[in-house]
Amino acid sequence: MLTFFDCFDNHLPIAECYRMIRQAGFDGVTIWWSKTLGRDDYRDGPTLARKMGLFIDNIHAPTDITTGLWLDNIEGDAVTGRLLHCVKDCAEFEIPAMVVHLPDEKNPPLNELGLDRIKRVMEQAERWDINVALENLMYNIESLAFVLDHMDSPLLGFCYDSGHQNCYTPSEDLLTRFSDRLMVLHLHDNDGSGDQHLLPFDGTIDWPTTMKTIARTGYSGEIGLELMNWSYQDLSAEEFLRIAFERGKQLEALFLA
Repeated sequence: MLTFFDCFDNHLPIAECYRMIRQAGFDGVTIWWSKTLGRDDYRDGPTLARKMGLFIDNIHAPTDITTGLWLDNIEGDAVTGRLLHCVKDCAEFEIPAMVVHLPDEKNPPLNELGLDRIKRVMEQAERWDINVALENLMYNIESLAFVLDHMDSPLLGFCYDSGHQNCYTPSEDLLTRFSDRLMVLHLHDNDGSGDQHLLPFDGTIDWPTTMKTIARTGYSGEIGLELMNWSYQDLSAEEFLRIAFERGKQLEALFLA
């Protein structure tokens, strides 16, 4: 099944986004779980999406909340609380998974304190059967490895972001490295120069190889597109979504081939 990022156009009312996403043919959505990107009403998302016949694949935890994960201070302690709150929200709204950005491993370096904080989050996630998927960024690959290597919970896994790999870590074979923990897909394209969230096949990603590699991991979840219309202002939202669905079906065909 195909899912779509609900904040592809942060100028549209959230209910209208869901109507158009469903009309384009998508089965489900990822909800941006934050007031940023114009989403003051994000907590209305689950009800509105389901009214439109969409299921909720996961929420994307706020991207600014984990920057202090490794810090031994109040900021670091606050990270744990905010992640725990996201887990609670998943349970309350019956959402099966959340995607988290781990901070860079460089400043400060990886430590047991941060790992203990993630363990607390996973203890709560396991009580409520919530999956937690850690996403690849620019300088957090060793953070991913550190946490996944030290925690074997079946509910803690990897969110593969194709665009981030293409522009930030093109030499890394992340799908092979974390193949046994693959849990969520964020698929989008770029030309290698930056995080552009382009439609698949509009950038430089080798999609046949990428989708075959994903299939070889044994992944059985949704084909999730995390696209933005930043580079498509000449298209209406409906036209953008129509093309996005067509491209998503192409990826799905490559995955199933």
